[in-house]
Amino acid sequence: MSNALSIDGLSVSYGPIPALKNVSIEVPNGGFVTVLGANGAGKTTLVRTISGVLYLQKGKRTSGSIKFGGQEISKSKSRSIVRGGIAHVPEGRMLFPQLTVEETLRCGAASRSDTAEIGNTLSEVFDLFPQLPPLQHQQAGLLSGGEQQMVAVGRALMAKPSLLICDELSLGLAPLIVRDLFLLLDRINQEGVAVLAIEQNARIALRHSKYAYALEVGEVVLEGPSKELRENKEVQDLYMGGGGDVRDAYTSIRREVNR
Repeated sequence: MSNALSIDGLSVSYGPIPALKNVSIEVPNGGFVTVLGANGAGKTTLVRTISGVLYLQKGKRTSGSIKFGGQEISKSKSRSIVRGGIAHVPEGRMLFPQLTVEETLRCGAASRSDTAEIGNTLSEVFDLFPQLPPLQHQQAGLLSGGEQQMVAVGRALMAKPSLLICDELSLGLAPLIVRDLFLLLDRINQEGVAVLAIEQNARIALRHSKYAYALEVGEVVLEGPSKELRENKEVQDLYMGGGGDVRDAYTSIRREVNR
């Protein structure tokens, strides 16, 4: 299977401080991949770099390539990246609270040239999230956290992406809502959209994804099929509260990587 996204040897820094070090990640066409990591691991920097918005935080790519559909995009503008087929659901949802649900969703289609089809995409999003049509004229800032996350995912889907990147989709949400959102990601993925889920919630991310990477202090320390990582004792200790010593688990993973 060919890759939708191919990241090779990516290094990023904020001034003299390295944030990503020689990171290589691949997302196959139609694949479902997750990147795990605690706060400060470099997950959000990775997403910002892929999406072309790293400059907003004064970050700089120092080496490596990012290819999407075989084309180098590491120097592309964010609008061009969205037009090319990558949509990003940011951490914290980043909605404009005064806009209505429908206005927010339509913002996601701003880069599209096929304006006549935008209404059809809006209907598809409402079909995917049946909770939203009754709320379409309500301000986004008045919605619950779960409803806001649905709007954020729907806004990304309005761009008609071939790759959907979700940054901390589960953050701050009740377990049942997280479960429903990941079931929707499964449905989106089954319809042919590749998914890259950036998550701290390893338990649910590994249950739904097919392949996973573990990112620690800006480096990929482990990768493999999600089922294998889910059963890995060190991964359980590090990311699932397995009860083991986290320092020992991290040391063990580093030892495996450096063999």
